[in-house]
Amino acid sequence: MAAYLIADVEVTDAAAFEEYIREVPATEARYGGRYLGRGGATRVLEGDWEPHRLVIVEFPEMHSLLEWYNSPEYQRLKAIRERCARTRIMTLEGVSA
Repeated sequence: MAAYLIADVEVTDAAAFEEYIREVPATEARYGGRYLGRGGATRVLEGDWEPHRLVIVEFPEMHSLLEWYNSPEYQRLKAIRERCARTRIMTLEGVSA
């Protein structure tokens, strides 16, 4: 069953964030991740949510998502992200067909 990583990223240092953007897709792909949305236009239809840069990545299953998130190659990039952005990240398990 698919699993989704959903992130709301407030970039505080765009120049430093460029390295993260450049390198993170290859790490996700190694674990079966693919982008469904990445920094596109958003519109809040209800509530007081004020999203920044939204990202949605689909993985084949939750296990793959968590393996990627905890992988050594992502930990280096995560440290970069933590220095140049404030991020809210969550996972969502998909529905079975």
